[in-house]
Amino acid sequence: MYSFSLAVAAGEADLALGSDTGGSIRCPAAFCGVVGIKPTYGLVSRYGLVAYGNSLEQIGPFGSSVEDAASLLDVIAGPDDRDATTREPPRVDDAADGSYAAAADGDVDGLTIGVPTELLEGADEGVVETFWDAIDHLEDRGATYEEVSLPSVEHAVEAYYVIAMSEASSNLARFDGVRYGHAAGEKGENDNWNEAFSQARQEGFGDEVKRRILLGTYALSAGYHDKYYKKAQDARAWVKQDFDEALSNADVLASPTMPVPPFELGESLEDPLTMYLADANTVPVNLANLPAISVPAGETDGLPVGIQLVGPAFGEREIIRAGSALE
Repeated sequence: MYSFSLAVAAGEADLALGSDTGGSIRCPAAFCGVVGIKPTYGLVSRYGLVAYGNSLEQIGPFGSSVEDAASLLDVIAGPDDRDATTREPPRVDDAADGSYAAAADGDVDGLTIGVPTELLEGADEGVVETFWDAIDHLEDRGATYEEVSLPSVEHAVEAYYVIAMSEASSNLARFDGVRYGHAAGEKGENDNWNEAFSQARQEGFGDEVKRRILLGTYALSAGYHDKYYKKAQDARAWVKQDFDEALSNADVLASPTMPVPPFELGESLEDPLTMYLADANTVPVNLANLPAISVPAGETDGLPVGIQLVGPAFGEREIIRAGSALE
């Protein structure tokens, strides 16, 4: 997704689309200084998408402004007969013309912002400072904030990776070199299907993809399904419950999109665990199937910082309105 967000940041594209399984729209948007929206699960059709994690993934827009990204969301949102997970979003009578773009009016007077303390713990000092500057700006525009708690997010990253990798191991099974994926060797060279299958996947998948397939297959295997996958789903239900409770007392929730500034080229890949933990603020939103937007909030040491705003299910207008007040 970085190439898409970079294209928008560089002015080579006005808009772009990405798929967000655990932050793959919001993270590059934050690191590249552009706007990225992860819609509510079911708002946008995934027909044609090669999904990584079926129950987590949503297609969403990148834009150089909140209004631009919201305008693209207006185009792609809505039910699709070819995707049974989509649904008609609830009607909003007070929207100026019913569009998401119209909600980008910057009017946050009376808006209540919940700040989950857990999503600030351990974050880079410069990122936290930039985040609070953004909250101060929203307060100046008439919003208020209060601290809220999401105790379940402590286990969200573990639950997310078990679920996502399990679904990925199932989804990627189709890439066997026969109908889908890389075909290894010359036609007729390998008559043993198992060997051809193994060779195709060995050559066609990179190290990180192989790692996730192996971990996902392990979590779903006999004897380990209840130990890992079932517990991860229980944790997911806990995460959703915490978000619903927090949003019952606030209109939107706010946190840094990423707890750290952008990595240097290749830095995050040297330590997969560090890369996984960097998703701590974004993956809980996918587990809860809620909408979120990343909006540029400023810089630290010359590097962009994004603020993430999370809304209730199908509450895209709330996060778009709040995000537009930061521009």
